[in-house]
Amino acid sequence: MNLPQRAGTVAVVSITRFIEAATTPLLPADYLDLFIPLRAGADLRGRIVSVTPETQDAATIEIQPGADWAGHVPGQYLRIGIDIDGIRQWRAYSLTHGPRADGRIAITVKAVPDGLVSHHLVHRASPGTLVHLEQAAGEFVLPLPGGRLLFVTAGSGITPVIGMLRNLFPVSADGVLKLPRSAAYDIVVVHVAPTRPASIFRRDLEELDRSGAIRLIARYDDEHGVLDVDDLEALVPDLAQRATFACGPAGLLEALEAHHRVRGLELQTEKFRTTFHVAGQGGTLSFAASGTTVSADGDRPILDVAEQAGVLMPSGCRMGICFGCVLPLREGIVRDLRDGAVTTATPGDGVVIQTCISAAAGDCHFDH
Repeated sequence: MNLPQRAGTVAVVSITRFIEAATTPLLPADYLDLFIPLRAGADLRGRIVSVTPETQDAATIEIQPGADWAGHVPGQYLRIGIDIDGIRQWRAYSLTHGPRADGRIAITVKAVPDGLVSHHLVHRASPGTLVHLEQAAGEFVLPLPGGRLLFVTAGSGITPVIGMLRNLFPVSADGVLKLPRSAAYDIVVVHVAPTRPASIFRRDLEELDRSGAIRLIARYDDEHGVLDVDDLEALVPDLAQRATFACGPAGLLEALEAHHRVRGLELQTEKFRTTFHVAGQGGTLSFAASGTTVSADGDRPILDVAEQAGVLMPSGCRMGICFGCVLPLREGIVRDLRDGAVTTATPGDGVVIQTCISAAAGDCHFDH
C-alpha cells in the first residue's frame, strides 16, 4: 500500500471511529435502521402496505420486502416475525402469488383459535408496520414442466395452492389468461371449507373453474358433511393418474397419507403446524445442551427450577439487569406467573421467553 492509500485508509477508520463514539451506545447502522430499514445489507425486513379482509376471520397482508429479498417460487412459504407486547413472535405463512412486477409479496392469514400472531395480523396489523422476514423456503411447488395434478386443500391450506394457480393463470381485465407455461397442466382442486362464505379465495377458485383453467370440486361441511377421503375415487375418477398435492389440517393430511399409501399413489403434503399443546399445570424442562430433564411445578419460575437442578442459566435478574434470562423456547408451553398468559411454541416459531417470570404449563424443550 502506498502512502496516499494508507493515509486515506487511516482517515476513513478515524472518521468511522468518531461516528461510532458519537452515537454510542448505538452504532451508525442502528440509526440507518430507523430511517432506511429496508436498505440492502440490513436485517431482512418488510413494511406492511395493506391489510385486505378475505373472510370474517382471514385477511391478505401485502408487504414491501427489503432490498435483499431474494424472491420465491409459487407455493413456497416465508417466516415472518412481528413484535407483540414486546416479544418477537415468528410464524410461517405461504405466499399467495407468483413473482410480481412491483416486487411486493403477500400472505393470507386465517385467525385461528388462541392464535396470538394470526389474530394480531388479521385484526390489529396496519399499513406502515415493520415486520421481520426470512427468505422463502419450501418444496411444495409445481412439478415442471407440467402434469396431471390433484390439489386437496382445506381452510387456509388453500394459500400455497392459490399462489401456484395465480402464477399459472393470471387474471386480467379480460378474464383469466391461459399462458403457454400453463398449457401442460391438467388440474383438479378439491377444496374443503366449513361453509361457502368462510371459504378463502372462493371467488378466485370459482372464476378459474368457470374459465376452464381448473376443475373445482368444492366441499362445504354444512352442505356435504366432513370429507371422507375414501370418496376421492368417486369425486376424481382418474385419481390414480394424478399426482396429489395436499395442504390443510393434520387430520386430513394423515388420512390422505394412509389412503394413498395403501393404493400406492403419489402424494406430497404441506404441514403448517405439526404439534399442538394444551396448557396444564407443570411439566418437564428439557435442556438439549446438557441433556438434563427435570420436573417442574406450575407455580415456580423455570429459572429457579433449572438452577436447582444444576443447569447453568443466563440471568441478570438478581443484579437488576432485566431480560438477562431470556431463552429461546424450541417447543412447549409456558404460563406467565404475573398475569397467567399462556405462550406456546413449536419448532421454527422462534419464541423467546423470560425464564424468571415463566412457569411450565406443559413439557418444554430448550436448545440451551
